[in-house]
Amino acid sequence: MCGGGSLRVPVPSPIFYLPIPMPMHHSTQPNVTLYLVRHGENRANLTKEFSHRVVDYPLTEKGVLQARQTAEYLLAHPIDAVYSSPLRRARQTADIIGAALNLPVIEEESFREINVGALELEPPTPANWQLHNGILGAWLRGDGAQRFPEGEDYHTLLARMQQGLAAVTVEPARRNVVIVGHGGIFTLTIRDICANVDLETLLATENHNCSVSTLELPVGQLGGGRLIEWARSTHLSGEAAQLISATPDREHWSRHAADEDS
Repeated sequence: MCGGGSLRVPVPSPIFYLPIPMPMHHSTQPNVTLYLVRHGENRANLTKEFSHRVVDYPLTEKGVLQARQTAEYLLAHPIDAVYSSPLRRARQTADIIGAALNLPVIEEESFREINVGALELEPPTPANWQLHNGILGAWLRGDGAQRFPEGEDYHTLLARMQQGLAAVTVEPARRNVVIVGHGGIFTLTIRDICANVDLETLLATENHNCSVSTLELPVGQLGGGRLIEWARSTHLSGEAAQLISATPDREHWSRHAADEDS
């Protein structure tokens, strides 16, 4: 998705989105607590480019600030390990968090953003975004066989997310783990990882840059988890809290058309 973006449905757009508390249930099985952190702001979030492998920008100055504030928030939690997607925006965010927590960053290829295939080399036009969102919409409606041209389908995406989670949870001593990754892979797969996800509520809250989602996953399982909180961004303040949508809106296309005419 665009710059590690997240799927969004039309909802009112305040600066802050309140985190969603999820229904509780109790289990005697030991759990791993996972903190899914979307990377900080990068150039692709501004240009609305598609980014999986070739398009790979570092954080903007605001993105660095977002990562630092997220690290401060996570200092209050007993974190045992920090994992990261290999993309620069995620790795840079993870490095800032890891340094604050005095933990090394473990790179995990499985947490890379959705493979949009040939679309990554195409300009972020309205037609290409329509194609992109159409495929994601099909996945959300249950048609996981829809595939990006030269890219992946939903079944492949979910399998590699589960592969990454297996790598994270294999070490028994790691019971509180940060995973820095991308809005697309986190948003699309979460309902197959956690049993208590309400899709409508989930999509009504955008997974902004450096949002933190918390879930519990039973040890040794890749499903049946419990989502505790989705897309928390209230730990961000000042310039870091000036959040932009991952997907282009009408104002973005108007500015783009004006730039082309000038």
